[in-house]
Amino acid sequence: MTTYLVRLQFEAGGPAITGEWVDGATARRTWRDWVGLYGSDEKVAIHLAEEADGSERVLMAWEQGRVAETASGGGHRSES
Repeated sequence: MTTYLVRLQFEAGGPAITGEWVDGATARRTWRDWVGLYGSDEKVAIHLAEEADGSERVLMAWEQGRVAETASGGGHRSES
C-alpha cells in the first residue's frame, strides 16, 4: 500500500513533525498549507514523500525559503 508523508523540520537535523495519509491529494494540500504557514523561515524544511514497498520517494521539497529541486521523475527513492 502506498502512503504519503509530509515532514516539517524547523531546523536541519532537528526533530520532525510528520503526517501520514493514504490520499495523495490530502498530503499535497497539507504540504502546501505548511509551506504557507512556516515556509517564510529559511531554516524550515518541508518534504512530501511517497512510501511504498519499503522505499521512499520525495515528490516535493521546500528548503531555504523556496521549492527545492528533486531528482528527475518527480523525486528520488531511498531505502527506509
